[in-house]
Amino acid sequence: MSERTLHPANPFDSDDLEGDKLHEECGVFGILGVADAANFVALGLHALQHRGQEAGGIVSYDPDEGFNSARRFGYVRDNFTNATLMRTLPGALAIGHVRYSTSGKKGAVIRDVQPFFGEFAMGGAAIAHNGNLTNAIQLRRELIERGSIFQSSSDSECIIHLMARSMGRTIPDRMKEALRQCEGAFSIVAMTRSKLIGVRDPMGVRPLVMGRLGDAMILASETCALDIIGAEFIREIEPGEMVVISEKGVESFRPFEPRRPQPCIFEYVYFSRPDSVLGGKSVYEVRREIGRQLAREAPVDADMVCPVPDSGTPAAIGYSQESGIPFEMGIVRNQYVGRTFIEPTEQIRNMGVRLKLNVNRALIRGKRVILIDDSIVRGTTSRKIREMILEAGAAEVHFRIASPPTVWPCFFGIDTPDREQLIAARMSETEIRDYLGVDSLNYISIDGLYKALGEENGRDPKAPAYYDAVFTGDYPIAPVDMIEKGFKLKPAAE
Repeated sequence: MSERTLHPANPFDSDDLEGDKLHEECGVFGILGVADAANFVALGLHALQHRGQEAGGIVSYDPDEGFNSARRFGYVRDNFTNATLMRTLPGALAIGHVRYSTSGKKGAVIRDVQPFFGEFAMGGAAIAHNGNLTNAIQLRRELIERGSIFQSSSDSECIIHLMARSMGRTIPDRMKEALRQCEGAFSIVAMTRSKLIGVRDPMGVRPLVMGRLGDAMILASETCALDIIGAEFIREIEPGEMVVISEKGVESFRPFEPRRPQPCIFEYVYFSRPDSVLGGKSVYEVRREIGRQLAREAPVDADMVCPVPDSGTPAAIGYSQESGIPFEMGIVRNQYVGRTFIEPTEQIRNMGVRLKLNVNRALIRGKRVILIDDSIVRGTTSRKIREMILEAGAAEVHFRIASPPTVWPCFFGIDTPDREQLIAARMSETEIRDYLGVDSLNYISIDGLYKALGEENGRDPKAPAYYDAVFTGDYPIAPVDMIEKGFKLKPAAE
């Protein structure tokens, strides 16, 4: 493509580059049976920081001091490495949560920071939730009408109120009854005075794993959180399973009606850390295979394969290996700029993506460059990266995307823009190519993505192995709250 001028003013243009990525909403971690458990939780949350950078919290229990909690905005490293703070969280049992809000109000509202705590007749309990309840508005309305008083805007607080209204004799029994009324995605780590509890929704949308460190037992969103404390991976909590861990050991329950498991496919594309193992598969190896499959589907003659760091790196390696085109780090990431980076002048704010990414000009000049990224949401970041590559003297720019077009919003624990803000919902692939101003653009096919995950025949439209609604619009559970607000599902024939 010879046209190098930018597209006219477009509804996808925005300086909000952070909003041009899909975000997981949180990560959870819990441990029972080790002195100063809160310190281990802090380490686990640090490993899960990629799942939520807005805020974090820890609740611990000590027989002498009871339940204690700390909730803070910002990064784990900036809060939970403070020795004075950590001394206020004694005990051998603790759970924690890192948050990037997908429900409730956006912004700094400390009462929305988990874990949430409730005092019941049989004792206190704290709960940390990863996922999104698709019937939370309906539940909240019914609970308020029956006298519940909410302290937060989070859907997760519904679980505490449902537990309070249960007549179950134990906290695990109350949690079972509460969660049977919830729809959507939930991977939960909870605690009582003596028990660590893990629950995964019947579809297993969000991950949850179990580990061991000596005599201590651990629950975490990902295996990388086990690695950071030197713990042994035991197994995943299965879809629809509840585990109750105490001094007696691990008890397993099946409190829900069985459903066909559909773990979130985007965990492999972007959310999980590449050094984690998910569903028995190395996330890194899956992403590398996605790149290989993308090279088979969308080859192009070029001089180098360049990832958009860091999420595009494994796929770029796979694309390079399959195509034989050299892999080069043509873009370098500034590792010291976080998502909360704020500068006082508009001139510096307008630098946008340049604060985080810089082009290796000596490497790029005069070269035909294949850029590999994990996804395109609104196109804002992709377009600015293309500008930077061309300004550095690239001869050609080709985009290859390691996921199918993001066409539908997610209501199961991914923070996505409204459908009208998703560029692939408004433009064809050719129109997106022209809007970005690149020489070519190709996404991996949905069948290709499934093949990279080991599904030899691609996606089975009648029984897909993964939750993939952001690509297909096929929601395994109708998002009743959003439908009530006016969201329209995909027509049956589409």
